[in-house]
Amino acid sequence: MRDGTAAEESKAPPAEATEEPRTGIHGRLDRVRRTRSGRLTLKIVIGIAGFAVMALGFVLIPFPGPGWAIVLAGLAILALEFAWAHRLFTFTKHQLTRWLHWVGRQHWTVKFLIGLAGLIFVGCVVWLSVWMSFDINLVTEVTRHLGI
Repeated sequence: MRDGTAAEESKAPPAEATEEPRTGIHGRLDRVRRTRSGRLTLKIVIGIAGFAVMALGFVLIPFPGPGWAIVLAGLAILALEFAWAHRLFTFTKHQLTRWLHWVGRQHWTVKFLIGLAGLIFVGCVVWLSVWMSFDINLVTEVTRHLGI
């Protein structure tokens, strides 16, 4: 019968020795994390890279293109090293999956209306961007060229 003494506990192999080493990016990151300076350097590099990618994504959100996808990519980079980012990324991924499954179950008219709303939003963003950047109102220019 085991009495839980320190001598018996020291005979058991450490938990790290029984686990198989990870491969790929996580294995490389684990090797860097083995030293104190490696852990700190990794946190700094991943923090800077993740926040830079997220900042780029936030700048690109109003424009047509993958703004939100770039924000999520930056969050995924941060999730490599930070627990809060990992929880937020997991939550966001779950909510996005739920949304896509919900849209997939809808009638084609609902899907059409969602697509139309997205198209109108992108059109408004393009119109506003051209107007604010170049002081050109696309609506008046198009109606002038069409002779309306």
